[in-house]
Amino acid sequence: MNGLVPAWAVFSVMAAALVAANLPFLNQRLFLVGPVRRPKPTGWHVLELLVYAVLVALLGRWLESHVGQPAPQRWEFYAIWGCVFLTLAFPGFVWRYLRRGGR
Repeated sequence: MNGLVPAWAVFSVMAAALVAANLPFLNQRLFLVGPVRRPKPTGWHVLELLVYAVLVALLGRWLESHVGQPAPQRWEFYAIWGCVFLTLAFPGFVWRYLRRGGR
């Protein structure tokens, strides 16, 4: 495959990242299955966002290793991934804190 990752794998990871980045803000349950918190404290939103970012990164790494040879990743990759994930979380953040008025 010329060392290129198929488009479906890239789009799958990006779709999962978009959904996962907004889940903490659109849901009042802890990690989708825990007890309902009204209102859910901001610390839980941040923790969920971090956990979901790690899970999506692991999904991307798993897809990359099954499609072809994984590329080496240094700290720059993870810094950019964190920025991309936070950017994808912006619509949920706006809806939760700016549109609905936070608490």
